[in-house]
Amino acid sequence: MVARESKHAANTLAVGAPRRSMHDAANGHFRSLTVYAESPDCAKAARDMIRSSLQTWGLSHAVDAAQLVVSELVANVVHHAVPDNHLAEPGAGRRIDVTVMTWPEVLILAVSDEDSAPPDLPPGEFVSPNLAGGLLEAMVPDRGRGLLITQRLAESVWWSPGVKGGKSVWCRFDLDRLRAF
Repeated sequence: MVARESKHAANTLAVGAPRRSMHDAANGHFRSLTVYAESPDCAKAARDMIRSSLQTWGLSHAVDAAQLVVSELVANVVHHAVPDNHLAEPGAGRRIDVTVMTWPEVLILAVSDEDSAPPDLPPGEFVSPNLAGGLLEAMVPDRGRGLLITQRLAESVWWSPGVKGGKSVWCRFDLDRLRAF
């Protein structure tokens, strides 16, 4: 996919190329990437951006957890997100924005899409073996584990609606805890 120029110089869009990178005065970092759900390598591009960003910022210890979480969240968009009618353009791809931010002790990941429907927790989280009646699929579903994995790895997970539609799923990681693994 070819990079296309935006009206804002800091917002060059491309698959596999960071849109913006900066280092602020408070020792924080920011990088964002836009990919499209129809691209077969959108999750790989997101993982690669996370890895290169965290390694550049001296946070190699956070790469594995962050890559797994971003991969799961991007997969959720690919498999579940349907753009809001006013955001959908005929023939256009489904946009996914991946953002990574750090401060001295915190890593924040966000994956944004054009579907304003809130993310659903999978039913497997709430089904005990006693209630499953021997149905392995009820206890260990073969789909719907992305948010469960995300909740286990991150200190907190939440979502917020977008200003003009869509939503963002956010994750906060304690960098000291990730160093301990």
